[in-house]
Amino acid sequence: MSKSQHLTALALARAMLAGPPQANGLAARMQACLGRRWDWMAPLAQRCARLPGEHWRRLTPRSLAVLIANDAGFQAAWRAGQPPEIRRHLLGAQAQMQAAPLGLEQLLRPDWPDSASLARGLGITPAGLWRFSRPSAWQRRMPLGEQHYRYRLLTKRSGGWRLLEVPAPWLLAVQRRLLDLLLNSVPPHEAACGYAPGRSLLQHLRTHADQAVLLKFDLRDFYTTVRAGRVQALFSTLGYPEVVARELTALCTTATPEAVLQRLHEQGGLDFWRRQRLRDAHLPQGAPTSPALANLCAFGLDLRLAGLAQILGARYSRYADDLVFSGGPELARWRARIEVWVARVALEEGFALNHRKSRCEPAARRQTVCHVVVNRTPNLPRAEFDRLKAILHQCALHGPAAQNRAGHVDWRAHLQGRVAWAAQLNPAKAQRLQRLFERIVWP
Repeated sequence: MSKSQHLTALALARAMLAGPPQANGLAARMQACLGRRWDWMAPLAQRCARLPGEHWRRLTPRSLAVLIANDAGFQAAWRAGQPPEIRRHLLGAQAQMQAAPLGLEQLLRPDWPDSASLARGLGITPAGLWRFSRPSAWQRRMPLGEQHYRYRLLTKRSGGWRLLEVPAPWLLAVQRRLLDLLLNSVPPHEAACGYAPGRSLLQHLRTHADQAVLLKFDLRDFYTTVRAGRVQALFSTLGYPEVVARELTALCTTATPEAVLQRLHEQGGLDFWRRQRLRDAHLPQGAPTSPALANLCAFGLDLRLAGLAQILGARYSRYADDLVFSGGPELARWRARIEVWVARVALEEGFALNHRKSRCEPAARRQTVCHVVVNRTPNLPRAEFDRLKAILHQCALHGPAAQNRAGHVDWRAHLQGRVAWAAQLNPAKAQRLQRLFERIVWP
Protein backbone atom coordinates (compact mmCIF):
# COMPACT_ATOMS: atom_id res chain seq x y z
CA MET A 1 0.00 0.00 0.00
CA SER A 2 1.39 3.38 -1.02
CA LYS A 3 1.64 6.34 1.30
CA SER A 4 -1.12 8.15 -0.63
CA GLN A 5 -3.47 5.21 -0.18
CA HIS A 6 -2.68 5.03 3.53
CA LEU A 7 -3.29 8.77 4.08
CA THR A 8 -6.54 8.68 2.09
CA ALA A 9 -7.80 5.66 4.05
CA LEU A 10 -6.83 7.39 7.31
CA ALA A 11 -8.74 10.56 6.36
CA LEU A 12 -11.79 8.48 5.46
CA ALA A 13 -11.54 6.59 8.75
CA ARG A 14 -11.48 9.83 10.76
CA ALA A 15 -14.50 11.10 8.81
CA MET A 16 -16.45 7.89 9.41
CA LEU A 17 -15.64 7.91 13.14
CA ALA A 18 -16.78 11.54 13.43
CA GLY A 19 -20.41 10.47 13.78
CA PRO A 20 -22.74 7.55 14.56
CA PRO A 21 -22.31 4.27 12.62
CA GLN A 22 -25.44 4.43 10.43
CA ALA A 23 -24.87 3.48 6.78
CA ASN A 24 -26.32 6.69 5.29
CA GLY A 25 -24.30 8.89 7.64
CA LEU A 26 -21.08 6.97 7.02
CA ALA A 27 -21.49 7.30 3.25
CA ALA A 28 -22.34 10.99 3.53
CA ARG A 29 -19.24 11.74 5.61
CA MET A 30 -17.04 9.83 3.16
CA GLN A 31 -18.56 11.84 0.30
CA ALA A 32 -17.90 15.08 2.18
CA CYS A 33 -14.29 14.03 2.77
CA LEU A 34 -13.61 13.22 -0.90
CA GLY A 35 -15.89 15.85 -2.47
CA ARG A 36 -17.84 13.39 -4.62
CA ARG A 37 -19.70 10.07 -4.42
CA TRP A 38 -18.02 6.82 -5.45
CA ASP A 39 -19.77 3.52 -6.20
CA TRP A 40 -17.80 1.67 -3.52
CA MET A 41 -18.86 4.02 -0.70
CA ALA A 42 -22.35 2.62 -0.06
CA PRO A 43 -21.30 -1.08 0.18
CA LEU A 44 -18.38 -0.13 2.45
CA ALA A 45 -20.65 2.00 4.66
CA GLN A 46 -23.19 -0.84 4.92
CA ARG A 47 -20.47 -3.32 5.84
CA CYS A 48 -19.17 -1.02 8.61
CA ALA A 49 -22.70 -0.34 9.87
CA ARG A 50 -23.20 -4.08 10.38
CA LEU A 51 -20.23 -4.30 12.76
CA PRO A 52 -21.21 -5.14 16.37
CA GLY A 53 -21.56 -2.08 18.57
CA GLU A 54 -18.71 -3.12 20.87
CA HIS A 55 -16.44 -3.66 17.85
CA TRP A 56 -17.30 -0.23 16.46
CA ARG A 57 -16.66 1.51 19.79
CA ARG A 58 -13.17 0.03 19.97
CA LEU A 59 -12.16 0.99 16.43
CA THR A 60 -9.38 3.55 16.10
CA PRO A 61 -8.64 5.63 12.99
CA ARG A 62 -5.66 3.37 12.26
CA SER A 63 -7.57 0.10 12.60
CA LEU A 64 -10.51 1.38 10.53
CA ALA A 65 -8.06 2.69 7.91
CA VAL A 66 -6.75 -0.86 7.49
CA LEU A 67 -10.30 -2.10 6.86
CA ILE A 68 -10.88 0.66 4.26
CA ALA A 69 -7.55 0.04 2.52
CA ASN A 70 -8.43 -3.67 2.14
CA ASP A 71 -11.84 -2.91 0.63
CA ALA A 72 -12.05 -4.26 -2.95
CA GLY A 73 -13.84 -1.17 -4.30
CA PHE A 74 -11.32 1.21 -2.74
CA GLN A 75 -8.43 -0.77 -4.21
CA ALA A 76 -10.10 -0.96 -7.64
CA ALA A 77 -10.37 2.85 -7.77
CA TRP A 78 -6.59 3.13 -7.38
CA ARG A 79 -5.90 0.43 -9.96
CA ALA A 80 -8.18 2.16 -12.47
CA GLY A 81 -5.99 5.24 -12.38
CA GLN A 82 -8.69 7.40 -10.73
CA PRO A 83 -7.52 7.60 -7.13
CA PRO A 84 -9.81 9.41 -4.69
CA GLU A 85 -8.49 12.76 -3.46
CA ILE A 86 -9.03 14.25 -0.01
CA ARG A 87 -11.00 17.53 -0.22
CA ARG A 88 -11.60 18.18 3.46
CA HIS A 89 -10.83 16.54 6.81
CA LEU A 90 -13.70 15.72 9.17
CA LEU A 91 -12.68 15.33 12.78
CA GLY A 92 -14.82 13.86 15.52
CA ALA A 93 -15.46 15.14 19.00
CA GLN A 94 -12.73 15.22 21.61
CA ALA A 95 -11.47 11.77 22.55
CA GLN A 96 -13.39 10.10 25.37
CA MET A 97 -12.97 7.08 27.56
CA GLN A 98 -14.59 3.95 26.13
CA ALA A 99 -16.75 1.52 28.07
CA ALA A 100 -14.97 -0.92 30.35
CA PRO A 101 -14.77 -4.50 29.06
CA LEU A 102 -17.41 -7.08 29.93
CA GLY A 103 -17.11 -8.16 33.55
CA LEU A 104 -15.21 -5.04 34.63
CA GLU A 105 -18.09 -2.56 34.48
CA GLN A 106 -17.51 -1.61 38.13
CA LEU A 107 -13.79 -1.06 37.62
CA LEU A 108 -12.62 2.27 39.08
CA ARG A 109 -10.46 3.61 36.27
CA PRO A 110 -8.77 7.00 36.32
CA ASP A 111 -10.43 9.29 33.77
CA TRP A 112 -7.62 9.98 31.29
CA PRO A 113 -9.24 10.82 27.93
CA ASP A 114 -6.23 12.77 26.64
CA SER A 115 -2.52 13.36 27.20
CA ALA A 116 -3.02 16.42 29.41
CA SER A 117 -5.27 14.57 31.88
CA LEU A 118 -2.86 11.62 31.89
CA ALA A 119 0.06 13.88 32.78
CA ARG A 120 -1.94 15.53 35.58
CA GLY A 121 -3.06 12.16 36.94
CA LEU A 122 0.52 10.88 37.09
CA GLY A 123 1.82 14.07 38.69
CA ILE A 124 4.11 15.14 35.82
CA THR A 125 4.12 17.93 33.27
CA PRO A 126 3.12 17.38 29.62
CA ALA A 127 6.78 17.89 28.72
CA GLY A 128 7.76 15.22 31.25
CA LEU A 129 5.19 12.82 29.77
CA TRP A 130 6.62 13.46 26.29
CA ARG A 131 10.13 12.77 27.55
CA PHE A 132 9.15 9.50 29.24
CA SER A 133 7.09 8.23 26.30
CA ARG A 134 9.49 8.72 23.42
CA PRO A 135 9.42 5.88 20.85
CA SER A 136 11.42 2.68 21.04
CA ALA A 137 13.63 3.73 18.11
CA TRP A 138 14.89 6.61 20.27
CA GLN A 139 15.56 4.25 23.18
CA ARG A 140 17.65 1.93 21.02
CA ARG A 141 19.88 4.69 19.58
CA MET A 142 20.44 7.20 22.35
CA PRO A 143 23.56 7.10 24.59
CA LEU A 144 23.24 5.30 27.92
CA GLY A 145 23.57 8.58 29.82
CA GLU A 146 20.28 9.78 28.31
CA GLN A 147 18.34 6.57 28.94
CA HIS A 148 15.59 6.16 31.56
CA TYR A 149 16.85 2.74 32.65
CA ARG A 150 19.98 1.26 34.24
CA TYR A 151 21.11 -2.21 33.22
CA ARG A 152 22.52 -5.10 35.29
CA LEU A 153 23.32 -8.65 34.19
CA LEU A 154 22.56 -11.20 36.92
CA THR A 155 23.31 -14.92 37.06
CA LYS A 156 20.31 -17.23 37.39
CA ARG A 157 20.15 -19.89 40.09
CA SER A 158 19.56 -22.50 37.38
CA GLY A 159 22.39 -21.19 35.18
CA GLY A 160 22.49 -18.57 32.45
CA TRP A 161 21.94 -14.83 32.67
CA ARG A 162 19.10 -12.44 33.36
CA LEU A 163 19.13 -8.80 32.25
CA LEU A 164 17.71 -6.50 34.91
CA GLU A 165 16.39 -3.20 33.51
CA VAL A 166 15.77 -0.83 36.42
CA PRO A 167 13.99 2.48 35.78
CA ALA A 168 15.58 5.70 36.95
CA PRO A 169 14.10 7.15 40.18
CA TRP A 170 11.90 9.73 38.43
CA LEU A 171 10.39 7.15 36.07
CA LEU A 172 10.12 4.63 38.91
CA ALA A 173 7.91 7.07 40.84
CA VAL A 174 5.60 7.53 37.82
CA GLN A 175 5.31 3.77 37.29
CA ARG A 176 4.47 3.17 40.95
CA ARG A 177 1.76 5.81 40.73
CA LEU A 178 0.32 4.14 37.63
CA LEU A 179 0.41 0.80 39.46
CA ASP A 180 -1.49 2.22 42.44
CA LEU A 181 -4.04 4.22 40.43
CA LEU A 182 -4.91 1.70 37.73
CA LEU A 183 -3.13 -1.64 37.43
CA ASN A 184 -3.74 -2.86 40.98
CA SER A 185 -7.47 -2.30 40.41
CA VAL A 186 -7.65 -4.72 37.46
CA PRO A 187 -7.88 -8.32 38.74
CA PRO A 188 -5.84 -10.99 36.94
CA HIS A 189 -7.15 -14.53 36.49
CA GLU A 190 -7.81 -16.47 39.70
CA ALA A 191 -4.96 -18.86 38.87
CA ALA A 192 -2.37 -16.05 38.94
CA CYS A 193 -1.08 -16.16 42.51
CA GLY A 194 1.52 -13.41 42.53
CA TYR A 195 1.92 -9.65 42.13
CA ALA A 196 -1.68 -8.68 42.78
CA PRO A 197 -3.44 -7.43 45.92
CA GLY A 198 -4.64 -10.38 47.98
CA ARG A 199 -2.47 -12.90 46.12
CA SER A 200 0.75 -14.44 47.43
CA LEU A 201 3.32 -17.16 46.89
CA LEU A 202 1.84 -18.96 49.90
CA GLN A 203 -1.45 -19.34 47.99
CA HIS A 204 0.48 -20.88 45.09
CA LEU A 205 2.20 -23.33 47.45
CA ARG A 206 -0.92 -24.37 49.35
CA THR A 207 -2.77 -25.08 46.09
CA HIS A 208 -0.39 -27.96 45.37
CA ALA A 209 0.42 -29.26 48.87
CA ASP A 210 -0.14 -32.95 49.66
CA GLN A 211 -0.86 -34.05 46.06
CA ALA A 212 0.04 -37.36 44.43
CA VAL A 213 1.80 -35.81 41.42
CA LEU A 214 3.18 -32.38 40.50
CA LEU A 215 3.76 -31.30 36.89
CA LYS A 216 5.91 -28.17 36.67
CA PHE A 217 6.50 -26.02 33.59
CA ASP A 218 8.44 -22.82 33.08
CA LEU A 219 7.76 -19.95 30.64
CA ARG A 220 10.83 -18.80 28.74
CA ASP A 221 11.73 -15.08 29.02
CA PHE A 222 8.36 -14.23 30.57
CA TYR A 223 8.68 -10.44 30.64
CA THR A 224 10.56 -9.82 27.39
CA THR A 225 8.02 -12.01 25.55
CA VAL A 226 5.29 -9.46 26.35
CA ARG A 227 5.72 -6.87 23.60
CA ALA A 228 4.51 -3.29 23.50
CA GLY A 229 1.70 -4.17 21.07
CA ARG A 230 0.07 -6.48 23.63
CA VAL A 231 0.42 -3.89 26.38
CA GLN A 232 -1.18 -1.21 24.20
CA ALA A 233 -4.03 -3.58 23.32
CA LEU A 234 -4.57 -4.13 27.05
CA PHE A 235 -4.85 -0.39 27.78
CA SER A 236 -7.18 0.02 24.79
CA THR A 237 -9.35 -2.81 26.10
CA LEU A 238 -9.57 -0.98 29.43
CA GLY A 239 -11.18 1.90 27.51
CA TYR A 240 -8.35 4.39 26.97
CA PRO A 241 -8.17 6.27 23.64
CA GLU A 242 -5.44 5.28 21.21
CA VAL A 243 -3.12 8.19 22.01
CA VAL A 244 -3.37 7.64 25.77
CA ALA A 245 -2.95 3.86 25.41
CA ARG A 246 0.19 4.46 23.36
CA GLU A 247 1.63 6.82 25.98
CA LEU A 248 0.81 4.46 28.84
CA THR A 249 2.53 1.67 26.92
CA ALA A 250 5.65 3.77 26.37
CA LEU A 251 5.78 4.51 30.12
CA CYS A 252 5.81 0.77 30.93
CA THR A 253 7.97 -0.72 28.16
CA THR A 254 11.49 -0.23 26.90
CA ALA A 255 13.71 -1.23 23.97
CA THR A 256 17.18 -2.23 25.16
CA PRO A 257 19.84 0.15 23.71
CA GLU A 258 22.22 -1.14 21.07
CA ALA A 259 25.20 -0.35 23.31
CA VAL A 260 23.90 -2.76 25.96
CA LEU A 261 23.11 -5.43 23.37
CA GLN A 262 26.60 -5.10 21.92
CA ARG A 263 28.12 -5.52 25.39
CA LEU A 264 25.98 -8.63 25.98
CA HIS A 265 27.09 -10.01 22.64
CA GLU A 266 30.76 -9.49 23.49
CA GLN A 267 30.40 -11.12 26.90
CA GLY A 268 28.29 -14.00 25.59
CA GLY A 269 25.67 -13.24 28.23
CA LEU A 270 22.59 -13.77 26.05
CA ASP A 271 22.01 -15.74 22.86
CA PHE A 272 21.03 -14.20 19.51
CA TRP A 273 17.27 -14.74 19.81
CA ARG A 274 17.04 -13.27 23.30
CA ARG A 275 18.95 -10.19 22.14
CA GLN A 276 16.50 -9.83 19.25
CA ARG A 277 13.56 -9.89 21.68
CA LEU A 278 15.23 -7.19 23.76
CA ARG A 279 15.52 -4.96 20.68
CA ASP A 280 11.74 -4.66 20.44
CA ALA A 281 9.85 -2.69 23.07
CA HIS A 282 9.00 -5.10 25.90
CA LEU A 283 8.20 -5.23 29.61
CA PRO A 284 11.43 -4.54 31.52
CA GLN A 285 12.29 -6.92 34.33
CA GLY A 286 12.89 -4.43 37.13
CA ALA A 287 9.97 -2.04 36.61
CA PRO A 288 7.20 -2.17 39.26
CA THR A 289 4.49 -2.23 36.58
CA SER A 290 5.87 -5.25 34.69
CA PRO A 291 4.55 -8.09 36.94
CA ALA A 292 1.00 -6.69 36.97
CA LEU A 293 0.99 -6.08 33.21
CA ALA A 294 2.43 -9.53 32.51
CA ASN A 295 -0.31 -11.09 34.67
CA LEU A 296 -3.02 -9.23 32.77
CA CYS A 297 -1.52 -10.08 29.37
CA ALA A 298 -1.40 -13.74 30.45
CA PHE A 299 -5.14 -13.81 31.28
CA GLY A 300 -5.94 -15.91 28.20
CA LEU A 301 -3.13 -18.33 29.04
CA ASP A 302 -4.40 -18.80 32.60
CA LEU A 303 -7.99 -19.15 31.44
CA ARG A 304 -7.17 -21.94 28.99
CA LEU A 305 -4.77 -23.79 31.29
CA ALA A 306 -7.27 -23.64 34.17
CA GLY A 307 -9.82 -25.18 31.78
CA LEU A 308 -7.32 -27.90 30.87
CA ALA A 309 -6.75 -28.64 34.56
CA GLN A 310 -10.49 -28.90 35.13
CA ILE A 311 -10.81 -31.44 32.31
CA LEU A 312 -7.94 -33.45 33.83
CA GLY A 313 -9.43 -33.30 37.33
CA ALA A 314 -6.31 -31.43 38.48
CA ARG A 315 -5.34 -28.12 40.05
CA TYR A 316 -3.53 -25.30 38.24
CA SER A 317 -1.89 -22.08 39.38
CA ARG A 318 0.83 -19.74 38.11
CA TYR A 319 3.36 -17.61 39.95
CA ALA A 320 5.06 -15.31 37.39
CA ASP A 321 6.66 -17.76 34.90
CA ASP A 322 6.15 -20.85 37.10
CA LEU A 323 3.23 -23.06 35.94
CA VAL A 324 2.15 -25.95 38.19
CA PHE A 325 -0.45 -28.69 37.75
CA SER A 326 -1.16 -31.15 40.56
CA GLY A 327 -3.52 -34.05 41.08
CA GLY A 328 -3.83 -37.81 41.06
CA PRO A 329 -1.40 -40.52 39.82
CA GLU A 330 -2.86 -40.37 36.30
CA LEU A 331 -1.05 -37.08 35.69
CA ALA A 332 2.26 -38.96 35.62
CA ARG A 333 0.96 -41.29 32.89
CA TRP A 334 -0.29 -38.34 30.83
CA ARG A 335 2.79 -36.21 31.42
CA ALA A 336 4.09 -36.13 27.82
CA ARG A 337 0.67 -35.40 26.36
CA ILE A 338 -0.04 -32.68 28.93
CA GLU A 339 3.29 -31.00 28.17
CA VAL A 340 2.39 -30.90 24.48
CA TRP A 341 -0.99 -29.36 25.28
CA VAL A 342 0.51 -26.76 27.63
CA ALA A 343 3.21 -25.87 25.09
CA ARG A 344 0.63 -25.43 22.35
CA VAL A 345 -1.59 -23.20 24.48
CA ALA A 346 1.43 -21.13 25.53
CA LEU A 347 2.50 -20.62 21.90
CA GLU A 348 -1.00 -19.64 20.83
CA GLU A 349 -1.12 -17.10 23.66
CA GLY A 350 2.25 -15.56 22.72
CA PHE A 351 4.48 -17.37 25.22
CA ALA A 352 6.85 -20.35 25.04
CA LEU A 353 7.82 -23.15 27.40
CA ASN A 354 11.37 -23.78 28.53
CA HIS A 355 11.17 -27.56 28.09
CA ARG A 356 14.46 -28.14 29.91
CA LYS A 357 12.77 -27.06 33.14
CA SER A 358 9.69 -29.29 32.83
CA ARG A 359 9.44 -31.69 35.79
CA CYS A 360 7.21 -34.51 37.03
CA GLU A 361 7.43 -35.12 40.79
CA PRO A 362 5.43 -37.93 42.47
CA ALA A 363 4.72 -37.94 46.20
CA ALA A 364 7.41 -40.61 46.74
CA ARG A 365 10.05 -37.97 45.94
CA ARG A 366 10.62 -34.52 47.33
CA GLN A 367 8.08 -32.19 45.70
CA THR A 368 9.03 -28.52 45.46
CA VAL A 369 7.24 -25.44 44.17
CA CYS A 370 9.36 -22.29 43.87
CA HIS A 371 12.09 -24.05 45.92
CA VAL A 372 9.67 -24.79 48.79
CA VAL A 373 8.83 -28.39 49.78
CA VAL A 374 5.08 -29.14 49.49
CA ASN A 375 4.85 -32.92 50.09
CA ARG A 376 2.61 -32.49 53.15
CA THR A 377 2.47 -28.80 53.88
CA PRO A 378 4.65 -25.97 52.54
CA ASN A 379 8.01 -26.12 54.30
CA LEU A 380 11.58 -24.97 53.82
CA PRO A 381 13.93 -27.63 52.41
CA ARG A 382 15.95 -29.18 55.23
CA ALA A 383 19.28 -27.98 53.77
CA GLU A 384 18.04 -24.38 53.58
CA PHE A 385 16.62 -24.53 57.12
CA ASP A 386 19.90 -25.93 58.48
CA ARG A 387 21.93 -23.32 56.58
CA LEU A 388 19.85 -20.45 57.97
CA LYS A 389 20.05 -21.95 61.47
CA ALA A 390 23.86 -22.16 61.20
CA ILE A 391 24.12 -18.52 60.02
CA LEU A 392 21.99 -17.31 62.93
CA HIS A 393 24.04 -19.40 65.36
CA GLN A 394 27.32 -17.95 64.06
CA CYS A 395 25.88 -14.43 64.20
CA ALA A 396 24.97 -14.96 67.85
CA LEU A 397 28.45 -16.33 68.67
CA HIS A 398 30.78 -14.10 66.66
CA GLY A 399 28.67 -11.09 65.71
CA PRO A 400 26.53 -10.52 62.61
CA ALA A 401 29.01 -8.51 60.51
CA ALA A 402 31.35 -11.45 59.89
CA GLN A 403 28.50 -13.59 58.46
CA ASN A 404 27.35 -11.03 55.87
CA ARG A 405 29.49 -12.54 53.12
CA ALA A 406 27.11 -11.45 50.33
CA GLY A 407 27.37 -7.81 51.42
CA HIS A 408 23.66 -7.13 52.06
CA VAL A 409 23.06 -3.45 52.77
CA ASP A 410 20.62 -4.18 55.61
CA TRP A 411 21.82 -7.53 56.96
CA ARG A 412 19.46 -7.44 59.93
CA ALA A 413 16.38 -6.89 57.75
CA HIS A 414 17.54 -9.62 55.38
CA LEU A 415 17.82 -12.21 58.18
CA GLN A 416 14.61 -11.04 59.76
CA GLY A 417 12.81 -11.49 56.44
CA ARG A 418 14.13 -15.04 56.03
CA VAL A 419 13.01 -15.95 59.54
CA ALA A 420 9.57 -14.41 58.90
CA TRP A 421 9.22 -16.42 55.68
CA ALA A 422 10.11 -19.63 57.53
CA ALA A 423 7.50 -18.73 60.15
CA GLN A 424 4.81 -18.43 57.47
CA LEU A 425 5.65 -21.88 56.14
CA ASN A 426 6.17 -23.72 59.44
CA PRO A 427 5.57 -21.68 62.61
CA ALA A 428 6.64 -24.50 64.96
CA LYS A 429 10.07 -25.03 63.37
CA ALA A 430 10.60 -21.32 62.92
CA GLN A 431 10.42 -20.71 66.68
CA ARG A 432 13.97 -22.10 66.98
CA LEU A 433 15.16 -19.68 64.33
CA GLN A 434 13.42 -16.79 66.06
CA ARG A 435 15.10 -17.61 69.38
CA LEU A 436 18.50 -17.66 67.67
CA PHE A 437 17.77 -14.35 65.96
CA GLU A 438 16.87 -12.75 69.31
CA ARG A 439 20.26 -13.79 70.73
CA ILE A 440 22.13 -11.76 68.12
CA VAL A 441 23.71 -8.56 69.48
CA TRP A 442 23.36 -5.90 66.81
CA PRO A 443 25.72 -2.88 66.80
